[in-house]
Amino acid sequence: MRYIEPTRVKVLMMMFFATGIMGLIIGLVIAPPSMTMMITFMGVINIGLGAFFTFIYLTQIKKDPDKRKKKRKSS
Repeated sequence: MRYIEPTRVKVLMMMFFATGIMGLIIGLVIAPPSMTMMITFMGVINIGLGAFFTFIYLTQIKKDPDKRKKKRKSS
């Protein structure tokens, strides 16, 4: 998998965790009985995606700068 900037991964993590928690709350408390299971399941999927992006954030290796594009010092 290619390198993703840490700020983007953090935003994706927060977005998925927030929507997942909101989905669980709405699914278990607010939703009508016919929609409870589906909304709760979607919240669990979002929490799983948040966990996946957390794993990506914690395990990705920092990208090394490209040495070909670096300017050489003239002495």
